[in-house]
Amino acid sequence: MVFVTGDLHGNFERFKPKYFPEQARMTKRDIMICAGDFGGVWFGDSRDDETLDWLERLPFTLAFVCGNHENYDALARYPVAEWRSGKVHCVRPHVLHLMRGQIFELESYRFFTMGGAKSHDTNHRINHISWWRQELPSDEEYIEALQNLERYNWQVDYIITHCCPSSIQDTFSGGLFQRDALTDFLDEVRERCRFQYWFFGHYHENMVVEKEFVMLYNQIIRLK
Repeated sequence: MVFVTGDLHGNFERFKPKYFPEQARMTKRDIMICAGDFGGVWFGDSRDDETLDWLERLPFTLAFVCGNHENYDALARYPVAEWRSGKVHCVRPHVLHLMRGQIFELESYRFFTMGGAKSHDTNHRINHISWWRQELPSDEEYIEALQNLERYNWQVDYIITHCCPSSIQDTFSGGLFQRDALTDFLDEVRERCRFQYWFFGHYHENMVVEKEFVMLYNQIIRLK
């Protein structure tokens, strides 16, 4: 089984059995994907351990793309490994950061991941303390994303990001949200890639946009 949910921001209440009873039938082969703003790696030291160890004890594997509210310096210190044909940071054996520009093969489906988003309150934040410039992809990450999509002939089943393409952002916000390099890049992916559904977080609502774009916040969806 594969499930997808939205922003967590370090609050994992939704994974308690009383809120997510489906986990009684799950094993570590089953996967919960968070569409960014995971927030479980925040302090970058032993203060994260209690929460991360609790997540590791859950009966399923928790995987996440990065959002704009992550400690990127701390994430980068975790070892990189190959998992299901793509690269991950191994936060715990079953708590995994799905790195940018990767394509993972899960339950016979292909997932393209491209985390990150631009923060709009950086004037009130401090780089490397409450905000990280790495929230937006590097040139190398964009290149790797394009190379992987070319390798799969621009055909996947699902796309998991934190923000969404500029055109979709414009559709549901009426132009309220500013375009940036990442949302414009995701527009290119939208135009060139064949996919079934695109899941994203970031905007703190649960909404379906133009049928195949699914904005998630606190909702959990099982992929069929």
